[in-house]
Amino acid sequence: MKRASIGAITVAILLCSLAFPVNAQDASEKEIERYRAMISDPFSNPGFLAVDRGEALWKLKRGAKNVSLEGCDLGLGVGKLDGAFAKMPRFFADANRVMDLEQRLLWCMQNIQDLDTKDVVARRFSGPGRLSDMEDLVAYIANKSSGMKIDVPLAHPKEQEMAAVGEALFYRRGGVMDFSCATCHADEGKRIRLQGLPDLSKPGKQPQETMATWPTYRVSQGALRTMQHRLWDCFRQQRWPVPEYGSDSITALTVFLQKQAMGGTIAVPSIKR
Repeated sequence: MKRASIGAITVAILLCSLAFPVNAQDASEKEIERYRAMISDPFSNPGFLAVDRGEALWKLKRGAKNVSLEGCDLGLGVGKLDGAFAKMPRFFADANRVMDLEQRLLWCMQNIQDLDTKDVVARRFSGPGRLSDMEDLVAYIANKSSGMKIDVPLAHPKEQEMAAVGEALFYRRGGVMDFSCATCHADEGKRIRLQGLPDLSKPGKQPQETMATWPTYRVSQGALRTMQHRLWDCFRQQRWPVPEYGSDSITALTVFLQKQAMGGTIAVPSIKR
């Protein structure tokens, strides 16, 4: 009888020790979500400062031609922003390429403004005392699609090709740790630290909620970040060679992820850990 009691107590302790981390993680996530809700409106979310700066940059005349980016066509017509981000990446006939928003902005700076983009690329990601034109512009333009559905076009052969390449990259293992995107993002219930990892391998709610909330203000970094930065940082953490800024590999991955997220309602800039 004594042996049975000790055994029952031991089992109970083991069950509690196994359950506690899960409960603790769930409680932490709820607190994180509560914190996000408190600072998600434009008067509390620092990401909206980037939106305001981006609007000024969009209208700023610069480059050898001394014109603004208002002459840039993001896919819906010259200067039209409402809903443009919801339909990117997409094929642009004038460049004969599928481009995400950051690639397209660089193209417009170079071809519409005749601007030397060396400094813009050097400041592609903001840091202490260093603002990023690209992060601010993306925040402004993406915000113009808030409340709209992700509807990335896939009719053009080059768009279909990019989606296929992006899917292959999602599952491609490599680097010193033999990781792929799917290592973290192709199963239910995975976590890193206290952060839940969305399953992006299947279309539906998880990729919709993920892709529809970028760009986002990262509290841990004190900066607004774009999908370019998120994917660049994923490669870095996997110990892969990091891709160049505005590379077609990042765009291909984004096309695939946007395809998975079709129909998601955009709400940006959001706020994340």
